[in-house]
Amino acid sequence: MNSRFKAWRHRLAWTLPMVAVLAGCTGGDNNKPKTHALATYSSATWEALPTVSDNDLVAGFGSWRSACTRLKADPIWGSTCAAATNVPQTASDIRGFLKQNLDVYGLRAANDNPNGLITGYYEPVYPGSLTQTAVANIPVYGVPEDMIIVSLDSIYPELKGKRLRGRLEGRVLKPYDDAATIETKGVKAPVVAWLTDPMNLQFLQIQGSGRIQLDDGRQLRIAYADQNGHPYRPIGRWLVEQGELKKEDVTMGAISDWAKANPARIPELLGSNPSYVFFTRNPDSNEGPRGSLNVPLTAGYSAAVDRKVIPLGSLLWLSTTRPDGTALVRPVAAQDTGGAIAGEVRADLFWGTGEAAGQLAGDMKQQGQIWMLWPKGAALPQVPQVADAVKANP
Repeated sequence: MNSRFKAWRHRLAWTLPMVAVLAGCTGGDNNKPKTHALATYSSATWEALPTVSDNDLVAGFGSWRSACTRLKADPIWGSTCAAATNVPQTASDIRGFLKQNLDVYGLRAANDNPNGLITGYYEPVYPGSLTQTAVANIPVYGVPEDMIIVSLDSIYPELKGKRLRGRLEGRVLKPYDDAATIETKGVKAPVVAWLTDPMNLQFLQIQGSGRIQLDDGRQLRIAYADQNGHPYRPIGRWLVEQGELKKEDVTMGAISDWAKANPARIPELLGSNPSYVFFTRNPDSNEGPRGSLNVPLTAGYSAAVDRKVIPLGSLLWLSTTRPDGTALVRPVAAQDTGGAIAGEVRADLFWGTGEAAGQLAGDMKQQGQIWMLWPKGAALPQVPQVADAVKANP
């Protein structure tokens, strides 16, 4: 281990407890903010679930079971996955298996509201090149050589999943560059490929994976490798704040249209989101892109979730609508995460690869409900506490 990193880690171990102590010295228990669970799980019966078609049941179960190779040693899902191995792919057998092995819990927001936001994402295909050209001159960066990543749970187990990302300047760890700085000054990182449009790079970062169409007909598959440590801020929100779009009109298509009409303001738009995603090249394959669970996603039956509420590998029952208003009720597998996917009742449904999937994903901003199917006898996830909203004095 680098000696400079060791020294910084020791300072971190001293600093974080001091932060906690100082944060506690603000006036005693009476001044502590009230908190509530980020989400709650409401026990439900199988009969309470909305009806799904046999085809959707078989497809959704198949999507979930495809991850069992990754979950066979999981303390929650291992035994259920083992039992699922030999279940025939028929609707009646699957229903019997699910009812015998899983209980049903409805997700609820803090105010006991069962409704939440259901969006969509996809694997885009953009034109590009393996070498820089006059047309393809937007770099898709790999992980920077000088970025240091620290898993905080190596020091504080209660911070499981939390990481610091930064760069050493002398003996001090500074935050890594934000997106605007990277786009202006570049970064010490390998270039995976080159794109022709800065908006394509932004959308690629939002989706987390994609394909680059090369001139020789090949498609280069790339996927999320890491991120610069800055929070994700939707560029659509910036357009609303600027008065350029109404909140209800924000879609990927609307953002693209605005960018085409305002090319000089694209750097300002992109700079409003400090988060920056770095990519790696994946082997050529006809499978779906791999999500956070490292299994290929299934179009229409894999979803990205907030893992603080829904553990990866979970089987969900989703009830929502398509953008055209038609009902969409089916089991889906929680196999991915995303910076924008946060909240009590929240899911991002993967729609597949290419333009048609992109249109569907870009227009999807629906209300919906989610039930979590959870192994019988297993303890429910421990959901973190969040601060109550502070009400202003009249």
